[in-house]
Amino acid sequence: MAEPITPTIRTSAKAVIVHDGRVLLQRAHWEGQDCYFLPGGGQHPGEPLDAAARREVHEETGLTVTVEKLLWLREYIGANHEHADAEAATHRIEAVFQCTPDGSPGRLGGHAADDVQTGLEWVELEKVPDLNLLPRALRQPIAALATGVSSPDYLGDVA
Repeated sequence: MAEPITPTIRTSAKAVIVHDGRVLLQRAHWEGQDCYFLPGGGQHPGEPLDAAARREVHEETGLTVTVEKLLWLREYIGANHEHADAEAATHRIEAVFQCTPDGSPGRLGGHAADDVQTGLEWVELEKVPDLNLLPRALRQPIAALATGVSSPDYLGDVA
């Protein structure tokens, strides 16, 4: 009989950096597809989530940001989604913060880009739903920031 899988919970902080009606996204090539991600990444032990967002943004984009507020909390429990067999031990909790850039938002270029990152791009908020932005569940809430329509704070277990 197979041993039960014990998921490891990974917490991370993501940043929705908005400037002049555009959001900063990472271009990436991941699992054979071109896609986009929000800047951000894993929280270190003892590190507050807002500090993790600032650190990760600086590492990946070169920007210094002010964390304005928590927008959404998202979970991803791998056993409940498309690749359940391969991701049964995956459980991520992501805090997504609204951030504003300090200084010049045009000066991009972090010193520790993710392995899959191929670039950075400012994208108009209204165009986000048409992008291959992962996770898919963030496309509409990000685009809605252009109109001031708010989404629920807790997005749930979504891909």
